[in-house]
Amino acid sequence: MKPETAVKFERRFGKYFFPFHRFVFKHSHGYVAGRFEKRPMVLLFHTGAKSGQPRETLIQYYPHGDEIVVVGSNGGRPKAPAWLHNVRAHPEVRVLTRGKPQQARARVLEGSEREAMWDELASFYPGYKHYQTLTDRRIEVVALTPEP
Repeated sequence: MKPETAVKFERRFGKYFFPFHRFVFKHSHGYVAGRFEKRPMVLLFHTGAKSGQPRETLIQYYPHGDEIVVVGSNGGRPKAPAWLHNVRAHPEVRVLTRGKPQQARARVLEGSEREAMWDELASFYPGYKHYQTLTDRRIEVVALTPEP
């Protein structure tokens, strides 16, 4: 799907499609609905920055060695996604990928590390570059490092 088409789909049907997708993924432990447009998905369990309440977000990820790399694009909206604010406040998270629940630690990539990863991410999913054109904020990149 072209990035422009993906944005139109997400804006029109996202509020119906994504909760269903998350439900199927979660209840199948990631074995069903584990990919979206051939890219892998991760269920990120995080803690609300202010509320302290458990939250969960299904998001596509880029596998990078042992790390899971996620992008706070929010479809190019002006505001960053809530999960990004949450993992900054509480970097201890859990992730579920295809039957593998793991504890992990989130860290926002900065400087040259972020720039190098951004180039890889843009090759992985060209939509990220399109999303960046839709917003004035800098889209953040987060590495989720599994903990033993």
